[in-house]
Amino acid sequence: MTPPLIHLAEAQKSAPVTDWAARIGWVVGLLVFIVFVYWLMRQGWKWRGTLQGDLPELPATPENPGTPLLTLTGRYHGSTTAGQWLDRIVARGLGTRSRAELTLTGQGLDVVRPGAADFFVPAAALRGARLDKGIAGKVLTEGGLLIVTWEHGGRQIDSGFRSDRADEHPAWVEALNELSTTEHHTSTTEHTETEGAR
Repeated sequence: MTPPLIHLAEAQKSAPVTDWAARIGWVVGLLVFIVFVYWLMRQGWKWRGTLQGDLPELPATPENPGTPLLTLTGRYHGSTTAGQWLDRIVARGLGTRSRAELTLTGQGLDVVRPGAADFFVPAAALRGARLDKGIAGKVLTEGGLLIVTWEHGGRQIDSGFRSDRADEHPAWVEALNELSTTEHHTSTTEHTETEGAR
């Protein structure tokens, strides 16, 4: 008869030894892969910025921008080529997401961005506004983004904003569309009168 101690020794098997070298190798490999992907993204960002290097400097806010019609605090989610929500524009700091404070006056749209470059969209450059759900890789609920379309350097641009109070968006769309329509009508009339004078 086998002694009980032998049965006990056979039952107690040693715990598997952790292969620390293999684990460390996997962790290091994963970190190298993450760094490589990040480097590729940075290179793609720089390359896109180089391709968009012909975009002129963004207009600065005039000394007397006029009486505020609307104000908004929220976030700036990026800019793209108008109508192409994935064709991100990164030149002139437009690719940097940030907090934003918007002020609309009769002269245009003033965009103040703490920690990023501010810019001003003259009323004559406004081409309209709408509500949408996505821009530059950022997707929200339907109507969650205020998209402002404007022209700069011969290029039409869509810029996406989200107010801290989303119920403000419809009033902004209405005011921006009204201002852009008024400015477009005024510019067309002036151009027609100039041509007629010749």
